[in-house]
Amino acid sequence: MTTITPVLLCGGSGTRLWPLSRKSYPKQFVPLVGDTTLFQASAQRLSGDGFGAPLVLTNSDFRFIVTEQLAEIGMDPGAILIEPEGRNTAPAVLAAALWLEKSDPNGLMLVAPSDHVVPDAPAFRAAVQAGAKAALEGELVTFGIKPTHGETGYGYLELAEDPESFDAQPLRLNRFVEKPDAARADDMVKAGNFLWNAGIFLFSVRAIIDAFMAHAPNLMTPVQTSIDEGKPDLGFLRLDPQAWGEAEDISIDYAVMERADNLSVVPFSAGWSDLGGWDAVWRESNRDDRGVATSGPATALDCDDTLLRSEDGGLEVVGIGLKNIITVAMPDAVLVADASRAQDVKNAVAALKSKKAKQATAFPKDHRPWGWFESLVIGERFQVKRIMVHPGASLSLQSHHHRSEHWIVVEGTAKITLDDEIKLLGENQSVYIPLGAVHRMENPGKVPMVLIEVQTGTYLGEDDIIRYEDVYARD
Repeated sequence: MTTITPVLLCGGSGTRLWPLSRKSYPKQFVPLVGDTTLFQASAQRLSGDGFGAPLVLTNSDFRFIVTEQLAEIGMDPGAILIEPEGRNTAPAVLAAALWLEKSDPNGLMLVAPSDHVVPDAPAFRAAVQAGAKAALEGELVTFGIKPTHGETGYGYLELAEDPESFDAQPLRLNRFVEKPDAARADDMVKAGNFLWNAGIFLFSVRAIIDAFMAHAPNLMTPVQTSIDEGKPDLGFLRLDPQAWGEAEDISIDYAVMERADNLSVVPFSAGWSDLGGWDAVWRESNRDDRGVATSGPATALDCDDTLLRSEDGGLEVVGIGLKNIITVAMPDAVLVADASRAQDVKNAVAALKSKKAKQATAFPKDHRPWGWFESLVIGERFQVKRIMVHPGASLSLQSHHHRSEHWIVVEGTAKITLDDEIKLLGENQSVYIPLGAVHRMENPGKVPMVLIEVQTGTYLGEDDIIRYEDVYARD
């Protein structure tokens, strides 16, 4: 059996699921449906017999989140390629193919976004295996979803033959169709030979490289150079930023798939969603007999077809007499919207950006390779944070120009470096870090360490850090 290498793309920002999904911590890393994150569920779905270790493409901000979330589910990545900037899917897919060419030029690669929901993972793996023979024969295989309604948020695939029962088998593709208006979407669903374009592809490494050479040759040199000049970094490969920036910003659909003539489509009808809006999350959620879905400390009274979510255990959300309403509450932002306007959430993000509201892009918890922190109280000359450090992790050895700090350990044990002194602090113990002192905190234990940090000073920004040593090689 030929091994299929999953290629997981996870660099998107997911603005239509604001405020839970933001640029600094997008939807693929959030448990939107179920107990695992979408990224973890994607990695698990594309694993087991016939699948190799996943190859992940992401950006620098997410690299440690990727490794942390894979470790939580007991998976090791085959490689993680760091994109210096987003250039759309075509350069990313080509980079993955050129990387895999070094070890298995005739192998198969399955390219998939990491933020989709597929409830029936065995059925999806069977669909992938159904397309493997065509892929080994040089076909570029894409996967189309049997539509359940006229959706305007997806592109469509027009089949050149009757899908009949929509069984998972390679069929001929007639053409790609751009996202339609509502009337056209309804017509295509009624026609019966249109599928939603899932943006999932299966092909051999050699076939897709040949396709790029034939249809998008301008991408070959910059992407190949970005790999050749890439720099290893703590187990990651940082693609060369100068060469990568010269690659055209273009999707694989436009660059290759719509120009190729060796295309096949495998229909899939066992359930799928890209969670492209809160209306899609509502459809994938467990709902009561009145169509109400709740998550977290949320209560619905006399409501219909409504989604109520609280993402803060201390924040109760109550809905009374609501119909077709989406409410999502975060510690720092609340969304209330008519369900029919779910696709307009991205416009709200744009409006927040224009007024320079930090909630537009910044997540309340700021994730770092060593753990995370969140601001609890911010004043003009002080800030209170809660900081969590993973077992065995450590912050950089650093100092500050403009602030002093007071640390109080509330969970676990902290190893503190303060100038020339090293000490261990247990729960309820504290230490004062004077302005300008060289310091570091570490977690020497086997459980997470949590402390409360009180900062005071004339400037409290995260850029007031002078690093002397850092195990994560940050500047």
